[in-house]
Amino acid sequence: MSDTSRLDALEIRFAHQEQTITDLNEVITSQWKRIENLESQIRRLHEEFQNVDQGRNAPEPPPPHY
Repeated sequence: MSDTSRLDALEIRFAHQEQTITDLNEVITSQWKRIENLESQIRRLHEEFQNVDQGRNAPEPPPPHY
């Protein structure tokens, strides 16, 4: 294998690896945004659940005909 063909092969491998890294970075960035979104939804649902749970423990007012 000549030096030129070896260099060409290395450049091709490098280009493929560079594209793979770019693709993986895009996937990771997308997943991170999704994770942040899901964490935000979990916090909101937890707060809503806490509010519902607090309302359940409050004394119930007497019925209007009482």
